[in-house]
Amino acid sequence: MGAQKKAPTRAVSDDPEDLARVPLQAVLLADSFATRFRPITLERPKVLLPLVNIPMIEYTLAWLESAGVEEVFVFCCAHAKQVTNYLENSQWFSQPKFSVTTIESHNSVSAGDALRLVYERNVIHGDFVLISGDTLSNMSLMRALQEHKERKKKDSNAVMTMVIQRSKPSPITQQSRLGTDGLFVAIDPTTKQLLHYEENTNHLKGTFSIDKMLLVDNTSITLHNDIQDCYIDICSPEVLSLFTDNFDYQHLRRHFLKGLLVDDIMGYKIFTHEIHSSYAARVDNYRGYDTISKDIIQRWTYPLVPDVLSLGNSATKLERRGMYRASEIGQSRSAQIGPLTVIGTGTTIASNTKITNSVVGKGCAIGSNVLIEGSYVWDNVIIEDGCELRHAIVCDGVTMKSGSVLKPGVVLSFKVVIGQNFVVPPYSKVSLLQQPTKQDSDEELEYADNNSDTLDSATGTMDKLNGDSSLEFSEMQHHVSSELGYGGVGYIWSICEGSHEEEWRHSVAPIPAEKLAEITQVIEDDLELVSQDSNAPASSGELKPDSQINAEDDAVYFEKEVEATFLRAVNENVEVDHVILEVNSLRLSYNMQSADCAGAIFHSMMKLALDTTHSTHNELLRNVQNTVNTWQKLLKSYLPGKDEEIEVILKFEEICLESARELSPLFTQILHLLYDKDIITEEAIEDWESEKKDADEADRVFVKQAEIFLQWLREAPEEDDEEDDE
Repeated sequence: MGAQKKAPTRAVSDDPEDLARVPLQAVLLADSFATRFRPITLERPKVLLPLVNIPMIEYTLAWLESAGVEEVFVFCCAHAKQVTNYLENSQWFSQPKFSVTTIESHNSVSAGDALRLVYERNVIHGDFVLISGDTLSNMSLMRALQEHKERKKKDSNAVMTMVIQRSKPSPITQQSRLGTDGLFVAIDPTTKQLLHYEENTNHLKGTFSIDKMLLVDNTSITLHNDIQDCYIDICSPEVLSLFTDNFDYQHLRRHFLKGLLVDDIMGYKIFTHEIHSSYAARVDNYRGYDTISKDIIQRWTYPLVPDVLSLGNSATKLERRGMYRASEIGQSRSAQIGPLTVIGTGTTIASNTKITNSVVGKGCAIGSNVLIEGSYVWDNVIIEDGCELRHAIVCDGVTMKSGSVLKPGVVLSFKVVIGQNFVVPPYSKVSLLQQPTKQDSDEELEYADNNSDTLDSATGTMDKLNGDSSLEFSEMQHHVSSELGYGGVGYIWSICEGSHEEEWRHSVAPIPAEKLAEITQVIEDDLELVSQDSNAPASSGELKPDSQINAEDDAVYFEKEVEATFLRAVNENVEVDHVILEVNSLRLSYNMQSADCAGAIFHSMMKLALDTTHSTHNELLRNVQNTVNTWQKLLKSYLPGKDEEIEVILKFEEICLESARELSPLFTQILHLLYDKDIITEEAIEDWESEKKDADEADRVFVKQAEIFLQWLREAPEEDDEEDDE
């Protein structure tokens, strides 16, 4: 890595009593800009972008306060004044036991530079939490901190603990959920020490290379491709010293972390802390933004949810079917607001407008006959009559003139104007700024390149537009050219990172079915190659992933993944064939059978019926009937034979006894419904009854309950025969 490694130059106390007297501190990196958030992060800091109508930094600060952190140092470089002004006028500058201090620098170009400056300021006096301002979590820090301190007492070289959680081992689910590439890690299962870290693995592979010396130095190693890096690190003060003494450390993961893993001279160690029931994720690109927004709306992040985190006077109330409404909303009677939708304060919605699975910010004016589906409309947006928005992001101050259309994947940056009846092509990025001619580096801290003349002039234009409220619309057109139809204002950016082929991975638009089919085929081909080579000895320095994974845990994770996929399909009206492709990819990733898929899908269907509003058993049964009618094709896809059908019945018994006892009285009616829909055959039902013949009484509860129905099945063929004789 170029520069020679040095030992830390500043002495740090290891006395537990000294550490105990130091308040828990955190360093929050406000400039962790992902390039795929351009052009909007050129105009506003990412941490102030709204996530379900609340700035991202609010989630991070709220979590840090709840986790017991007392001092937070917010490092900001690009847009430093915006971040500082926001914080100075926020609730965080008046908290009695929670101080927030900003550290500004206009010369830092990476996370390494930021941490070196923090070290020079001498503000960190003990163990601290390192986090980026686009990370959201509700985990408790207590256990992770305790583990870190106990390790430090035994081994002074234990300088960092990374928070991780189990993720999705399939490239499809990683890309469809958070838009991220694969991550392979090697961990000592006994000590939880991190031994290997490899990012940007694009496909599932049978083998990957690690240093063979790891096998010599460690008695056991577990290899994972199902780990998600939460980007929450508990660090000893030595971490800052290491950055100061090694100027080639720029990126937190690619440089610092990998540098420590391969450095066998100083012997510094990194450990992991795995969370299980808590939530943690980083908004790293548009797809992650979409997924995490939906998780917030569905309350996976509680208490970090809109109705709890409401800011100022814009109180938000949770209503039925996951609808959130702020105060002072003007809504026409004929307007339809669907489930899992958030509407900000002061927004008006005119007649015959339909909004589903979307977030609408404050002070928006939405006209008549508008369709908004799966989109994010930020503050003070004007959408005139007859517009359509599908799976798009619309930033503050945008105007969409009548009849204009946003195709899936579109991003409209601040104050853009879309001309009348203009159709913005899929995956387009539109801004008042001209596209920079020089791209930013892909470091942890990314911001506009100050050497770019194009960007400087465009930024000056943007500042003028933002700062001069008296600037008339005609003057704005004079400053900014238009490619967006009659009356439009703005520039369409060309694809510069990757190609159009990659855009589907990093947008809020649903993944095209052909892309899912393509990746599924790649996975199947890879697995076939692995199975063919399974008996061949691995080459030097290569390990095949550990196949001795807890099958029970896999089944639980698989079922959760199928449920999440199913609910996404329900909420976003995804076609059945598309869902089948996603479930197939999960089946391959977890090495499951058709029966496992059928059981998981049936469980998801019953849960949906239970979660749909009902007050009586008859209404619940009606919910089940509607769900089965809608999704029977999906369930039938995984019922090729009698054995799989029996597994569904057994799964139904399990559901009624454990997770959904409310369905127990309806067992027979629902079984009859499955029979009537040709989902479960008579032969499967009879074999299920036969299998239960010698079972304990406790296992025959539902056989007894269904006795009349079973008797009817046995007698039905005889009646048919009699009718034939007549």
